[in-house]
Formats: sequence, C-alpha cells, structure tokens
Amino acid sequence: MSNFIFGPVQSRRFGLSLGIDLSPLQKQCNFDCLYCELKGAKTTDKIVNPPKVSEIIGELEASLKKFSNIDAITVTANGEPTLYAHLKELACKINTIKNGKKLLILSNGALIADKSVQNALLEFDIVKLSIDAVMPKVFKKLDRPHKSVDLAQMIEGMKEFARIFKNELVLETLVVKNINDTRDDFLALNHIVNEIKPSRIDIGTIDRPSAYKVGAVSYETLEILSREIKNVPMMITKRAKFPKRGLSLSEDEIIQLLKMRPQSEEDMENMLGEESKRGLQILLESKKISLITAANVNFYKAEGV
Repeated sequence: MSNFIFGPVQSRRFGLSLGIDLSPLQKQCNFDCLYCELKGAKTTDKIVNPPKVSEIIGELEASLKKFSNIDAITVTANGEPTLYAHLKELACKINTIKNGKKLLILSNGALIADKSVQNALLEFDIVKLSIDAVMPKVFKKLDRPHKSVDLAQMIEGMKEFARIFKNELVLETLVVKNINDTRDDFLALNHIVNEIKPSRIDIGTIDRPSAYKVGAVSYETLEILSREIKNVPMMITKRAKFPKRGLSLSEDEIIQLLKMRPQSEEDMENMLGEESKRGLQILLESKKISLITAANVNFYKAEGV
C-alpha cells in the first residue's frame, strides 16, 4: 500500500473506489466534527507538507494497474481535501489517466465559496459536500469549524457552485442524536437544500466509531426527519450488503486500509479473498488490529490509531 493511495474500498453509493489521501501523515481539517472517525485535532486552514502532484500521480498509475476493476477514484484526506493547494492540477492530471473511472471528491464544503476551489471542483465527475446543519448554533456545536469558516458564505457558495456545475452534486447530512435531530433542524435544512438544488441529498447517522462520545439516531428517526426534505431526490443511507470481491491484500495493505478508517466485519468479508482473510485473522491474533463495536456493528480497527 502506498503513502497516498488507499483501497479499494466499497462505497455505499459509488461502488468500488480507490482513494487518494492528500494528508496521509496526520489529520488536517478546518472542521473537528463530533462524529468524525478520525481522532480529534485542532482545526487548521491549510495542509502542511502536502504531497506533490507528481508523487500522487505516480502512485495512482501503479495502483490503477493493480486494481483495474474499480468504479471510481475518490479524492479525500485525513481532513479536508480542498485545503490542498494543487487540487485543480491534480484533478486535471487524474482525468488524463482515469480510463473511464468516475472522479469523486468528498468535501465538508467549508471553502466552496472560494472561486479557486470552485474551479478545481469543476474538474470532478461527482462532488459530495457535507451540510449537517444550517442554523449557526447547531453548526458550530456539531461541526466545530475553524474561525475562518463562515456558514452563510458556505451556503451561498453551495448555491453558486450548483448553478455552474454540470455534473453530479450530492449533499450529505449526518444526523447526531440530541444535536441536529429535530423537525426544526430539517425544516431549515429543507429550505436551504431547495435553494441549492443538488442532484441528490443523502441523510444518514453515525455507523462507525467516532472521535467523540456522540450517538446515532434510529432508522425510524431518519425516516421521519427525511419527510421534511421536499422536491429534491433524497436517500437514507444505511448499511447494505455488497457483492463479494475476493481482493488480494497483504497484511501491510490491510493495516494501511484500517488506518484510514475502521471497516466492518461484513465489508471485509465481502471485500477480501480467502488468503487475505487468513491474513486478517493473523493480524487480529497478533493484536496488530482489534475488533470494536459501534452502533451495534463490529469493526476492524488498526491499533495505535
């Protein structure tokens, strides 16, 4: 497994994806969300010691040869990928080698009002932005943004970007118990979402171990809240069974995968081939990885993360 490339990882909505981490050594984000699966860290407005575009492209080319059956290339980070100063250059170069794969970015949307960020995101096939709350007090409590982030600017930036972006724009709201789980939260959200007019909005809740002690809401609660979202395609995200892939990953590659994010027992069962499953068991027995439970689901997690 390389420094910048991770996966392949099965996505609930975008198929089998090869990920690019723009901050491989540490979390660097302008949010410190309560539900984040990465360890809490002080917010920042830049990525320190960013990887070079040439290094990323070199490793991506090698990974694309090894994993030719992927559906998408996902640009993300141990934090926020739009903090990466060379994002447009990177996206343009990926587009020349992606060979029909979708190019996706997962962003918290904090910098979407920035024209240079908008220009970079125009190079992607799919842009997925978070919008957990549209009321300032709730937003600050849940997403814990850097002082440079302005919610009103962020919302206006999403509206502007939606008008100029010709590909797929997806919004995502993650609901946390007792924070953004009221009808008023969703009535306000519906108003803003209808002004943005995305291709789709995904509504979900915590289903992985989080940095802070916060809770998920029930599927029934998601269903009730989602009824307030009108006129925009909406999906309630939930764990689903994926087809078995039978991938061959070394023990080191499995560890690097789990360092990026915990993976459920079910996902690993569907993802790995038999030899790799034996390697997974060896890692578990040697305590290099552990099995933990979150939201009634068992997850493999790399030790020391």
